[in-house]
Amino acid sequence: MIETKNLRKIYTTEEVETTALNKVNLKINEGEFVAVMGPSGCGKSTLLNILGLLDNPTDGEFYFLDQEVSKFSEKKRASLRKRNIGFVFQSFNLIDELTVYENVELPLLYLKTPSSERKKKVNDALEKMQLIPRKSHFPQQLSGGQQQRVAVARAIIGNPKLILADEPTGNLDSANGEEVMSILAQLHEAGTTIIMVTHSPAYADHSQRTIHLFDGHIVTENINKEFHL
Repeated sequence: MIETKNLRKIYTTEEVETTALNKVNLKINEGEFVAVMGPSGCGKSTLLNILGLLDNPTDGEFYFLDQEVSKFSEKKRASLRKRNIGFVFQSFNLIDELTVYENVELPLLYLKTPSSERKKKVNDALEKMQLIPRKSHFPQQLSGGQQQRVAVARAIIGNPKLILADEPTGNLDSANGEEVMSILAQLHEAGTTIIMVTHSPAYADHSQRTIHLFDGHIVTENINKEFHL
């Protein structure tokens, strides 16, 4: 599904040049669950932004679904992104002015999904996340765990091939964190490819493979023998 070759990302200002990623070579197969770990500032979020087609690398090659996409325009990236990728963020990124139902429905509006099909898909996603009683609530009326479940429902509503999760348990207590990890594991079991940034070795153990980044490089990769769903 994903391959990068000598991927680099450099941020330049008038005063300083910062190398966020340096010669990253990575392969991720369809259906894998991969965790990305490393200290703050090592390039994890930069890598996720590029893999999620939110940004282009400075140089190197990036293949997504057999297309070389490293120089795609924002319009082409957006088209590919909305049809194939779902995002789950640490800060939930819900829209406060929209209800739970409307937040989850939003990606389907971008995809121009017909109204009757939207209604069924949204209700199915809310039922899967046990959010039906909350569908008319606004994000600020929900707990952190409930907000993250809304974010996951929104991420999966378009049946994406790939879910990118950036510290999805970072703002949650341990019980809600385990619940989110269980949901991700179920999605993976159903065939979704998942790439998750985490600081937690325990949550990384839910994945099949852990990639460790340091100063923009992949320094180690290991198969998680204790992998479990």
